Amino acid sequence: MKELDLGKGKISKLIRKFAVPCIISLIIASLYNIVDQIFIGWSNAGSFGNAATNIVFPFTVIALAFALLIGDGSATLFNLSIGAKDKEKANKSIGNGLVLLIFLSIFLTVFGLLFYKQILKVFGGNINEEICYNYAKEYLLIICLGLPFYIIGQGLNNLIRSDGSPKFAMFATILGAVSNIILDPIFIFVLKMDVKGAAIATVIGQVLSFAVTIIYLKKPKQFKITKDSIKFDKKICNRIFGLGASSFITQLTMVITIAVTNNLVSKYGYMTYSSTGVVFGSVIPLAVIGNCMKVFGIAISIVVGVGLGGMPIIGFNMGAGNTKRVKETIKYVLIINGIIGAIAFALFQLFPTQIINIFGNGNSPEYIEYAKYCFKIFLGGIILTCLIKSTSMVLQAMGSGLKSTILALLRDIIFSVPLFILIATISQNVVTMMWASVISDILGFIVSAILLKTEFIKLEKLDTISETIDENIEVSNSKLNQKIIITISREYGSGGHYVGQILAKELGVKFYDQEIINLTAKEYGYSINYIRKNEEQSSKPAYFYSLDDSLFESESKVIEKIAEEQSCVIVGRCANYVLRDRTDTINIFLYSDMPSKINRVVNYYGIKRENAENEIKRINNQRAKHYHHFTNRKWDSFENYDLSINVDKLGVEKTAQIIKNYINIFNIKSIANID
Repeated sequence: MKELDLGKGKISKLIRKFAVPCIISLIIASLYNIVDQIFIGWSNAGSFGNAATNIVFPFTVIALAFALLIGDGSATLFNLSIGAKDKEKANKSIGNGLVLLIFLSIFLTVFGLLFYKQILKVFGGNINEEICYNYAKEYLLIICLGLPFYIIGQGLNNLIRSDGSPKFAMFATILGAVSNIILDPIFIFVLKMDVKGAAIATVIGQVLSFAVTIIYLKKPKQFKITKDSIKFDKKICNRIFGLGASSFITQLTMVITIAVTNNLVSKYGYMTYSSTGVVFGSVIPLAVIGNCMKVFGIAISIVVGVGLGGMPIIGFNMGAGNTKRVKETIKYVLIINGIIGAIAFALFQLFPTQIINIFGNGNSPEYIEYAKYCFKIFLGGIILTCLIKSTSMVLQAMGSGLKSTILALLRDIIFSVPLFILIATISQNVVTMMWASVISDILGFIVSAILLKTEFIKLEKLDTISETIDENIEVSNSKLNQKIIITISREYGSGGHYVGQILAKELGVKFYDQEIINLTAKEYGYSINYIRKNEEQSSKPAYFYSLDDSLFESESKVIEKIAEEQSCVIVGRCANYVLRDRTDTINIFLYSDMPSKINRVVNYYGIKRENAENEIKRINNQRAKHYHHFTNRKWDSFENYDLSINVDKLGVEKTAQIIKNYINIFNIKSIANID
């Protein structure tokens, strides 16, 4: 198969290549949530059954959250360990992950069976309809029995994908979904089991997916489950929890939103009248909102798939410093997902009745009326939702994980939950409260636009700096008689990166900074975003930042290989220590006065002046701890370097010239002279 060129390949083609499998997998996963709703809606249970399954739905999301916590965490640690060629840790990541999945699935099952009344109350509010409550209880108890199969199967599915078998993982998911589609009508209509039948069909599908994943464990590609690998390892488990935390939190935000909405409609549904003068009650809003959320999930699956398709392209080119291509990819992702949002908006506004009738016919006028309100108001901001989701993923791909998480939480929790509670409490109307969703979308979109604009300004400044260097520096015709490697360590804000770029052009050699990230990712299988996020973070607990010696070792091997092959300039990454035994290396340390560093980070990095000094101190302290952690040396000690220069004295261009002259003047043994 021809290797994809993320740096030069056609962006639209690359996104299709990455996005289509993601979209298919996400839509298949969504079928588990929507198939039961459709068949139940056409059964004798009708809207009561749909309301019941919507009450239970948050509990199944919690189960999925635990599965992803362990599954994603174990899979990521497994990939990192394989990349670092640490077979023992790779096996332990799988073994400990499997044990954690088993333990958590049993715990959640027992918890659900013992406290089902409390669970229904939390997620359904005061259910005044006895029929609805009984359906919810029936559905929950059966679903609980299948939780071990569901949680373990979902978790192992991620591990199988990471083991290099994505088609097998997809087959396991498809098998469960297809069996559910086939068995639902049999149990619901033929055996006349209604909601209970839907639950049984779902559990059987989960068991089949589970069985297929267990079969895979007999002959995996890169790992082996042994007695040693399943022994509890506190450090491994902490790493798993740290790596899977993001996926876990994402799922919990959904749980909170659904729980709050369900409780509000249960409370105020009996105070809201339809246009015919009949109260909506609690069952109609619970059923309709549940069905709307399932349809909404299909649209968002496509949006997320497109975003996932763009993430590796953005991440790769950020690491390579190709800012123009980063911006092009971002615009492409936003345009495509904006179009998807527009299509969904048109469908929801024009055909709400037709869509809701998929979930059953013979619905009351009040049911249809509330469904129209739900699609037109509750989902009225879907275009903005699509753009917010896209921006969140783009920020993550650019290495701004914190901003990405904040944006997701702002829209889904911080804005929407208080607004729903406030508007519902004031209006006591389950129609009026839907505007909270639109307001949250507007506020979230404003924040996402500001965050994205900030990132684009940074990219523009990087472009300007790069163009200035290209225009003002004439590449010297000087040739190195022999191979030479120059390593540059530098204070944050000293301009060391640009000194290195200039020097490399003057010497006619290659320059390595962010390029080392790309080479390490390609050689050892790390995610580019993972490397960018975790470099220089050893001052914090390893399990929190997901940093261990394997990443440093991998980057060191890349640096050693570069130094072996060619003359070059290498910035950062403890390169002077990594190459300490070589005689063809000159080590430079660059520093600067605080006022100059502040001006530089404000003008070039977009940092606010009032925050600049603290940020400079924080990053330099981080670099010092990182250096000491791996070298047991003091980062800014002059004895570790051949030359230390205050960049302020002459500026970046003349500093580069000083270093070049240093190489030229001193005929160091085993190091090149310059003509």
